[in-house]
Amino acid sequence: MDINGSVALVTGANRGIGRAFARALVEHGAAKVYAGVRDPATVTDQDLVPLRLDVTDHDAVAAAAEAAGDVSIVINNAGIGGARTGLLEGDFAGARQAMEVNYFGTWAVSRAFAPILARNGGGALVNMLSLASWLGQPQFPGYAASKAAQWSLTDSLRQALHAQGTLVVGVHAGFVDTDLSAWTDAPKIGASTVAELTMDALANDRLEVLADDETRRVKAALSQPASTTPGS
Repeated sequence: MDINGSVALVTGANRGIGRAFARALVEHGAAKVYAGVRDPATVTDQDLVPLRLDVTDHDAVAAAAEAAGDVSIVINNAGIGGARTGLLEGDFAGARQAMEVNYFGTWAVSRAFAPILARNGGGALVNMLSLASWLGQPQFPGYAASKAAQWSLTDSLRQALHAQGTLVVGVHAGFVDTDLSAWTDAPKIGASTVAELTMDALANDRLEVLADDETRRVKAALSQPASTTPGS
């Protein structure tokens, strides 16, 4: 896929990984990059086009699709952690919110923009996933479950949209150095590195990005027997 001259949409583009995606698209020659955010006033980059978009609001998603009918690349990046839900205690509100944003939000945006991508030649759909797509996380089970569901959805979209010429890319990473991971001192990869690896995947029509060594290790271990040891 040729990024140069393309028109792209990035959800959650006002900070963190989303902003890094948007900046990378501009740097790789995208002609226009929509920054899909709940509050357009939070988009401070002058070369981005703010677009009001709450991925959990189906009317807002439909309105964004109507406004951005020229896109050829859609990056589903908007996401939350769902940290309020513990595995064995607490209510399920955080987990339900994580599922609404990370899973159903990605599904809603993908469903709304798939016909637009088809009309514009196929293009690409990128979903920001996680190492947690494949690895249970007792500390944040709601987030991990939402990412596992999002991974399954990504595979379904990949199969369904192949016929219309849409490249569907799943991006997996462990901890990324953003405010969402500020609570841990675990090793982290830079948001700009994730974005650059994704641009390379788009340019070379690759279906998956494994952004760091830990993610590659976990993916390689999926064929091993079930274990009670984290990450094995």
